[in-house]
Amino acid sequence: MSNNESQNAGQNAGQNGTKQPRSIATRMLMISALASGQGKTTVTAALARKLVNQGLRVSVCKVGADFIDPMLLESACGVPVQSLDLWMVGLDQCRRQLAHAASHADIILIEGVMGLYDGTPSSADLARVFGIPVLAVINASAMAQTAGAVAQGLRDYGPVELAGVLANYVAGPAHADMVAASLRDIPLFGVLQKQEQTLPERHLGLVPPLEVADLEMRLDGLAEQLSIDADAWKHLRPVRIDVPEPIAPIPPLLAGKTIAIASDVAFAFVYPANLDCLRALGAKLRFFSPLENEPVPSEADAVYLPGGYPELHAVVLSEADAWKASIRRAHQHGVPILAECGGMMAIVETLSDQHGDTWPMAGVMGGRVTMQKRLGGLGLQELSTPQGQLRGHTFHFSWLETDITPSANTSTHPKGEMGEAIYRVGSLTASYFHAYFPSCPEAVAALFLR
Repeated sequence: MSNNESQNAGQNAGQNGTKQPRSIATRMLMISALASGQGKTTVTAALARKLVNQGLRVSVCKVGADFIDPMLLESACGVPVQSLDLWMVGLDQCRRQLAHAASHADIILIEGVMGLYDGTPSSADLARVFGIPVLAVINASAMAQTAGAVAQGLRDYGPVELAGVLANYVAGPAHADMVAASLRDIPLFGVLQKQEQTLPERHLGLVPPLEVADLEMRLDGLAEQLSIDADAWKHLRPVRIDVPEPIAPIPPLLAGKTIAIASDVAFAFVYPANLDCLRALGAKLRFFSPLENEPVPSEADAVYLPGGYPELHAVVLSEADAWKASIRRAHQHGVPILAECGGMMAIVETLSDQHGDTWPMAGVMGGRVTMQKRLGGLGLQELSTPQGQLRGHTFHFSWLETDITPSANTSTHPKGEMGEAIYRVGSLTASYFHAYFPSCPEAVAALFLR
């Protein structure tokens, strides 16, 4: 049995004769903060790269609905980053993903979402359910002793088990000493000084890794700057996760089907679990790049256009005549098409970018999209289907004007209010809604079948 694994006493038969669940243990750390903008992703990436460079096997997960942070964290640790959310992903699947990661990793780092107690469910909820210690990232650039009050509030409000504080944007050793003294009985787990090179950002968050030419150098630099207290690290306890019973395999409802998936920097917002789900349904995946003017593959039985940044590449997409003609042809031939958020933005008639310039898109769907400075949608949502509830989220800074009447609407979580419109035009299903496919594989299969 490996160092990470241990079996409960009486695994094969307890005193009552029932089989006890096998459990697996490894060190885990939830990296959270009092709010967004404190540097959670930077700290998680720096810590992951530092531990990898020390020869440890590191697995990273991300709480909540997110695409860009997981891509960056995958670059930092070298393995795909899965989403954890007690509502969207579900308790059982979160447990399975943690147990799977624990069987392959010396430590699991989990980046929280927004502030520690923000959202329903929150990062704190996840930490408490699984007994995961929390590392509080505090932006100390404009504070010193107040860091102690912030840390104690984060610990006691829930409460949560606080493993320590990571002071970010620290000016130097004297500043770090003041922060440490303020924490009282809370360890100063580590320090990251003010960074000359930060991870670049834009309107939807961090810039995706494929667009950051010197990302490896930046990650290594952050890892080198990150100072970890050896004693606090030594006292980080293992977390034990019960390994769930195997689940029934997903019915191969898409067996023999080829799904063409747009994949480039304009269409990059895909949950790794979505691709896994399509494969589990029996589909063969074929990737192509609209930005390279690649047409929809001729063998495609269905098309998936994920979200991304079409507004940043509107000029190139407007001139991609082979791509535009191919998606129109696929639609005319009744090929099922799922267009999510950025995917939908690329197939309307026109797209007005953040500079106010308007570009012709594929024109599969009537309407025009305009970028705006304020959020057009944000939060967890679900879609009721004949096959069950398909869960996911929305997050966009654009607005769609169309004469098409929605065939349905999502509902928001937790309020249950009307959410994003779902448009169906022939074989096309389009929406700002990003679906998390494993939440209802049968509903996903129905979207890709004629």
